[in-house]
Amino acid sequence: MSAEVAIRSAVIAALKADSGLMDRLNGLFDGAPVRASAPYGVVGECLGSDWGAKDVEGRELRLSISLHDMAETAGRLGELLARIDPVIRLAQASGWRIVTANLLRSRIARAGERGWLAVADYRIRVVREAIGA
Repeated sequence: MSAEVAIRSAVIAALKADSGLMDRLNGLFDGAPVRASAPYGVVGECLGSDWGAKDVEGRELRLSISLHDMAETAGRLGELLARIDPVIRLAQASGWRIVTANLLRSRIARAGERGWLAVADYRIRVVREAIGA
């Protein structure tokens, strides 16, 4: 399985396993949902590039996670955004080991007349695990 697919799935599973996050969201989606009611989260695109060495297969991934809310203020999104970082670091993928998971940037902004959008962009570096390790 590619690192992009494996890590993306692991991050989604880790986020869904966090009851403190999921109790406050109406859903967490793999890609933009067709229909969802706020507040909800979206695991967006995952971009990959080579991060290997002579005898180590590695990938550097860029993963975006967005949170959508229709509240009057961005307060709830700030609290939800803070829950994501520790969860990402605990994600475990079959066949790949996360070496580092760093928040590159996050932002909270108005989205339309009544809504708010929070986005967190991560750089996740992974190496392929040896079979049977």
